[in-house]
Amino acid sequence: MSPTGPNPNWFERWVLDFIPSTANALKDLLGHGPDWLAYILFALIGGFIVVNLPALLTPLFIWIERKVLARVQHRVGPNRVGPFGLLQGVADAVKLMTKEDLVPDSADKLVFNLAPLMAAIPVFLVFPVIPYSARATLADLNLGLLYIISITSVTEVAIFAAGWSSNNKYALFGAMRAVAMLISYEIPLALSLMGVVLIAGTMQLSVIVDTQRYMPMILLQPIGFIVFVTAVSAELNRTPFDLLEAESELTTGYHVEYSGMKWGVFMLAEYAAAFAYSLLIATLFFSGWKGPLLPGFVWLAIKVFFIWCVFIWIRGTFPRLRVDQVMAFSWKFLVPLSLMNVLVTAVEVNIQANQGWEFFPMWFAPINLVIAVVLIVIMSKLFKFEGQTRQVLPSRMGTIIPVTQAAERAASKAK
Repeated sequence: MSPTGPNPNWFERWVLDFIPSTANALKDLLGHGPDWLAYILFALIGGFIVVNLPALLTPLFIWIERKVLARVQHRVGPNRVGPFGLLQGVADAVKLMTKEDLVPDSADKLVFNLAPLMAAIPVFLVFPVIPYSARATLADLNLGLLYIISITSVTEVAIFAAGWSSNNKYALFGAMRAVAMLISYEIPLALSLMGVVLIAGTMQLSVIVDTQRYMPMILLQPIGFIVFVTAVSAELNRTPFDLLEAESELTTGYHVEYSGMKWGVFMLAEYAAAFAYSLLIATLFFSGWKGPLLPGFVWLAIKVFFIWCVFIWIRGTFPRLRVDQVMAFSWKFLVPLSLMNVLVTAVEVNIQANQGWEFFPMWFAPINLVIAVVLIVIMSKLFKFEGQTRQVLPSRMGTIIPVTQAAERAASKAK
């Protein structure tokens, strides 16, 4: 194995030296046996890393979210277990593993037990196709982006299976609401990536990162970035789209009957998906592992940390929306906005092809930023929530009471 690019850093040089020596040692150990056995061993090692590294990093992500949210809400956050509360996630995992595993008598036990695995396994299958450095990709697929969109769609089946197999009406209603929302937001999520694919000319993630050697994609695709982050927030069930666990309405939704480690697997899948999407956002819009001086994986870690803090900031700032508002926001705002972004990007790609430019010129960035602001303002004027506040009435306590369209209709009928 030889380097494919100039000037590998110390980590890449170590990997390039380690892999051939390990392969030779395995070959000697096998006594010059079949080579396929060495490939199987390497596949097992790679699978072990892919599964366990996100699982071990998930408690760290949970700790970061708890500490940042505590600061936003003027609290201290976890500070008891371990230094600075770093082992709080480990304590929570131990608690979940020791809790009693309850299964409803009327539940479909096979589907009920398989649903957590169906939610977690597709998330872990995303990590092999992410380029962590110039030479650190387990599976650099030509259709890597399409693969990620396809594999993450299986989560909807897992959610519906969990709600249906519980034989609980609240779980079933929560699952139906979740599936409806996830399907609605997958459409703008996929459309928002069309601009990136048009500019890069490929769905291979390593080539998309290489396309951003002069300018990150967020400058060329501001609308695509905004739509993608919004749709990802809905896919991850994060505020303000956390309707899947609306305690006051559905008693935590589709996993209301789950307890112990099965519930913990759902939470592991949710936070591992947040980690995977943070990696994908850094790869698609922030030049991936590219950066000066530091090794590529260090730059990628810095960008992922920044993106994760943005998700936490959104969660600590925005209130939860109603289900009708969430659905209307996808179909009436995000979908038209993403379609217009695809149209603008196609025109720019056509101009680039006619002019014979190898890369997008930098003056496209301010043009796209102005277009993004104009389109968002226009769509904001056109888009309105149904049932929103139209007028206010004074109450007995001297405050104001919002009057919705439904209340107005009821008052008119009473008259």
